[in-house]
Amino acid sequence: MSFPRHYLQHSDIPPQQCYTLDNAPIRADAVVYLRIHDTHAARYNVQDVMSAILNLCLTQLREEVGKLTLDESFSSRERINTALLKDLNAVSYTWGVEITRVELQNMEPSPDILAAMELQMAAERKKRAAILRSEGERATLINEAEGRASAAVADAEAQRETVLLRAQAEAERQRLEADGLKTAISIVAKSLSDSYGAGYDGGNREKESVEGAIQFLSLIRYLETQAKFADSGGTRVLMFPSKNTVPMTYGGLKFLLEDE
Repeated sequence: MSFPRHYLQHSDIPPQQCYTLDNAPIRADAVVYLRIHDTHAARYNVQDVMSAILNLCLTQLREEVGKLTLDESFSSRERINTALLKDLNAVSYTWGVEITRVELQNMEPSPDILAAMELQMAAERKKRAAILRSEGERATLINEAEGRASAAVADAEAQRETVLLRAQAEAERQRLEADGLKTAISIVAKSLSDSYGAGYDGGNREKESVEGAIQFLSLIRYLETQAKFADSGGTRVLMFPSKNTVPMTYGGLKFLLEDE
């Protein structure tokens, strides 16, 4: 058998049953590129150099696949190729052969493994779909909750502003009403004081005039209230005023003018 020196050759490694680190059966094949660099060693150091390289490659292929799990074996082609090239050259170089390249071609799991992988991939797709759906629902709920919170805050602010405006309006109403009543008392008291005449020699004219004005205005307001009661359908008894029946009104009106 003659060996062309320095001529690049290739040898196909047939499919070989291998087992991964996690005991998964897998069939793998490869192609080996080689060059004879020493024809004398290739002829006399080994009985059949091509058969020896084939058997060596099959052995090393099983060994390298057995170092990896099933998942790792599919993503580690370059790693397996590099390891095979190194291991084969360590032996074949003494046979006068240089391995220039090793290419792992096919890696086929058993039908049962393929079916299990398909089920696993289907489960992973369903899992990812469920995760995406739950994340979408979560985002929707968060957005709705934030919207409700913003609406509640806006409603609370609006209610607070409404209460504040009502309180301010009521305070202004009471102030205007008090000012008006104070002015009315002053006018009526002045009229009463003027009606006494210049020759009045009684007690304190100003004090008596104010008290008379308060009694007069209290009576007017009391009668207005009684008139409203009388207009209602269920009213049958009317109360007429005296200093004893409206003490709070009388005293309050006097207090109103104490700072005069």
